[in-house]
Amino acid sequence: MSESVDSLLTILESRRTWVALTGAGVSSASGIPTYRDHKGTWLGSQPIQHDEFISDSSKRQRYWSRSALGWPRVSAAQPNESHAALVKLEQAGILEGVITQNVDRLHQRAGSQRVIDLHGRLDRVRCLDCSYVTSRGAIQNWIKSHNALPDTSSLTLRPDGDADLPTHYVSDFRVPHCRACGGVVMPEVVFFGGTVPGPVVDECYQMIDAAEGMLVVGSSLSVYSGLRFCRYAVDQGKPLIILNQGQTRADDLCTHKFSSSPFTLMAQCADYLLFNKQEPLHG
Repeated sequence: MSESVDSLLTILESRRTWVALTGAGVSSASGIPTYRDHKGTWLGSQPIQHDEFISDSSKRQRYWSRSALGWPRVSAAQPNESHAALVKLEQAGILEGVITQNVDRLHQRAGSQRVIDLHGRLDRVRCLDCSYVTSRGAIQNWIKSHNALPDTSSLTLRPDGDADLPTHYVSDFRVPHCRACGGVVMPEVVFFGGTVPGPVVDECYQMIDAAEGMLVVGSSLSVYSGLRFCRYAVDQGKPLIILNQGQTRADDLCTHKFSSSPFTLMAQCADYLLFNKQEPLHG
């Protein structure tokens, strides 16, 4: 094993259990791109804000017309080596659970048992008026039957299932509505500018409390909703380990950072720990 693998193994075995906070970088190998590059620079246009979606029908039209093209590729994405590695760490008794900023549900599909969807889940849609919930797949079927969708091969996909789309496709787009009451429907995700529900935040703190250390995997921590948990873990005296290519907003807080092939490194450690089933050292 390489020295870096040995280093990460030593760190992981120095605590009984860890909690992982994951970001878009984990899903990039599944064909779902990140919002920012390794330097933190925004890629593509700014996403629709929460208040815009709620109050502006034209913004909803823009969102759903673009999402109609991005969703099929998100729904077809498969878990990758990083998702599998986190499952193995859980099976080896190293990982308490996963807090993910992703909305693609790939952790659950990979087999992770304890996952908190910090920013919600893209595969469900809720009515803002009567709270009726339906699947994103059912919404997609409605969209396809009421709209003529363009070819998607040359479009740029976004992490939230949105896709860059020429303006002239948007103006005549028919927006889905609630099947139960005809009201406004919205994906069960926290849009930019939105607020993570209090019970979800509390559940995250409880998971961190139950672990002895925190791993950040594939996230620049550019949004506060994830960064606060890093600060909380450090304030509790827990080590903070970052596995991410490029800078993060918690670089000055972390105990160790692995930025050279971090996902491969994690996968190698997970394979070793699961195969050997060693009892972690306590300390």
